[in-house]
Amino acid sequence: MRVIAGSARGIPLASVPGESTRPITDRVKEALFDILGGFVAAARVLDLFAGTGAVGIEALSRGAREAVFVERDRRALATVRRNLAATRLGERATVIAGDAFAYVSRPPAEPFDLIYIAPPQYKRLWVQALQAIDRPGFLAPDGLAIVQIFPKEDEPLPLQHLERSEERKYGSTLLVFYEPKSVGGARW
Repeated sequence: MRVIAGSARGIPLASVPGESTRPITDRVKEALFDILGGFVAAARVLDLFAGTGAVGIEALSRGAREAVFVERDRRALATVRRNLAATRLGERATVIAGDAFAYVSRPPAEPFDLIYIAPPQYKRLWVQALQAIDRPGFLAPDGLAIVQIFPKEDEPLPLQHLERSEERKYGSTLLVFYEPKSVGGARW
């Protein structure tokens, strides 16, 4: 696992010891950021269930203004911090040690442009996370929330303020894109 592009291009990222996380593969991460293109530049990013921090770090490397990493696992937190230090991107990062649901229960000081949700598999945590951010003020009006799940976890989800706009499958990884309903159609 490595940073694919930007200021930290090529820097290897540490993995979380054990099996408590499911890191995004370089192939899926590269495809994701190819889809996002210039959208990431100057974005405010939330990496929820951060794991290694690979998605938020990639966004920072590609010019994101800020990234907030939320993780409760001690080993994963240490890995995020180690990866931020290795990439020298820590000054634009905030690492929150705590429960993702406690974090999203409070309104953010400023809406996020990009929210990446990659919780542990088969616990429907992605559903709970999307429902928690499905309110005005959490995602910017032209923002994007992306869920990383195993394809068999996918299910229709009635939401008030967000709508599913796109999905991409890469082997055993499904990326599902959600936008505010006011946007009116997929941009991706």
